[in-house]
Amino acid sequence: MAPDNPGLDLFPRESGTGSGESEGARPAPPDPRPGTTPPAPLAARMRPRDLSEIRGQDHLLGPGRPLRRMLEDGRISSCILWGPPGTGKTSLARLLADLTEAAFVSFSAVTEGVARVREIIGEARTRLQVSGRSTILFCDEIHRFNKSQQDAFLPHVEDGTVILVGATTENPSFEVNRPLLSRAPVFILNPLSEAALQEVLDTALHDGERGLGDLGLTISPEAMDFLVRGADGDARRALGALEVAGRLVGPDRCITLTVAQEALQHRFALYDKGGEEHYNLISALHKSVRGGDPDGALYWLARMLEGGADPLYIARRVVRMAVEDVGLADAGGLPGAVAAWQAYHFLGSPEGDLALAHAVVRLATAEKSNRVYRAFGRAREAARESASAPVPLHLRNAPTREMKDWGYGKDYRYDPDEPGGLARQSYLPSGLEHLRLYEPTNRGEEADLRRRLKRWDDIRREGGGAEPRGSGGSRDQEPVAPDGHPSESGG
Repeated sequence: MAPDNPGLDLFPRESGTGSGESEGARPAPPDPRPGTTPPAPLAARMRPRDLSEIRGQDHLLGPGRPLRRMLEDGRISSCILWGPPGTGKTSLARLLADLTEAAFVSFSAVTEGVARVREIIGEARTRLQVSGRSTILFCDEIHRFNKSQQDAFLPHVEDGTVILVGATTENPSFEVNRPLLSRAPVFILNPLSEAALQEVLDTALHDGERGLGDLGLTISPEAMDFLVRGADGDARRALGALEVAGRLVGPDRCITLTVAQEALQHRFALYDKGGEEHYNLISALHKSVRGGDPDGALYWLARMLEGGADPLYIARRVVRMAVEDVGLADAGGLPGAVAAWQAYHFLGSPEGDLALAHAVVRLATAEKSNRVYRAFGRAREAARESASAPVPLHLRNAPTREMKDWGYGKDYRYDPDEPGGLARQSYLPSGLEHLRLYEPTNRGEEADLRRRLKRWDDIRREGGGAEPRGSGGSRDQEPVAPDGHPSESGG
């Protein structure tokens, strides 16, 4: 979609001055000193000028690593750069163009559309034919294009008209179509470590050309630690907070912890309600509960709540944990989880958050059993395979005289009236009498259930009634776990 202002050319042509392409050396940054034209933001001024200034991505740019080899060979191929905000995706794309002397055209999937892509492709084709110069088309937020729009790149990537460098904060395996992924390998950029972020801030603090070096600032170790931790691996955020802190200092020109806290204001947890991180966090919470780690469960619960997750969504997932992983080993787990959901619904935040914490600790410390979960899966499979098996006559409902005459309900034995409260009859269709679906564990409350079911099997056997379920094995031995696994709870 073209810009609303026809006079604003976001992507100037190759001829003339003010080109939007990289032509090798970068123009001098604005003078950051007081009294001059207001400079660009500190994060823009401190953008890396060469590979040595990129921090935290040694797994891609260290000796012998993939991107380093690509640059050393002088052959840049299309690729996707995937990583959180502030990890250097745009900077790296610009450096790829600089180091290969390719034209660099930036394009945002947020503000532009396929029509602009076609225009850029036409310019790139002409450039290649006239000068032999390649074009790196940098598509920021490439995941904002739908799958059919992404197809517009394919033929031009294949024939070498453009080298596509896409940047995304979303998992490309979900957001980028398969044909494009097969032509553009994914390079993963990591959040910057605390050590890398401290290097970035130290450099900006002492750089008199592009940074804050001519302001005479100092920073306390506590303030530095706070800014580094508060940036959550985002160099842009760290530099933005440092720049604000530099304007808030007192006459002593020292950035104290109080100043740093005021500059950062609020630390937003890394969380995207609709993206991959949402499913990563709920998966971590579920697996911590399943693994019996209340500390891990509380941590991931807090991460989700602090990041803005819907508490009622979490409550629903906690109920699922109770039925999937705790099961009948602790029959109070499900009522407790439902009670936590109701308590949150009644109280809201922040009081109701404690009810969720209560529930996840209860479930994390409970005995675990997924036998009902697995049994129901096997029951579904058996039901599909025997969908036409008739209900035995003695189990059928007989509300009319005609149905009774046809044998419906005949010979049914009412269990409460039988000796021991147990009738000697089968409750499964003909041919499935030996089917065993639920196999309790020897843990928690299920150990009692296991003994009870074995006793009932013995009564049926002694009474000469229907052969007990699972006659090929005994309930006093732990059964071999069936195939299949509980869900990974990733979404």
